[in-house]
Amino acid sequence: PNKLGGVIALVMSIAILFFLPILHNSKFQGLQFYPLNQILFWYMLMIVILLTWIGARPVEDPYILTGQILTVVYFLYYILNPMITYLWDKILNT
Repeated sequence: PNKLGGVIALVMSIAILFFLPILHNSKFQGLQFYPLNQILFWYMLMIVILLTWIGARPVEDPYILTGQILTVVYFLYYILNPMITYLWDKILNT
């Protein structure tokens, strides 16, 4: 419902993809060695599909709250993914 908040979220959702390769500092290149990150990846894919569906819905009461919750979870992925990768690297090194 807030246009400025929507524009900021749109810009941040694209900008975060540019910073992703810079922040990637794991020991392995692929996700096949990070089982928790694999699960998070599939949750992320599901969230993107749901956000796409919510974006096509009218601006009404249940869709607004659902879109806000999914947006928070979308950005939370980019916080949790490096943390879980770091913890998994620590577990593998010990």
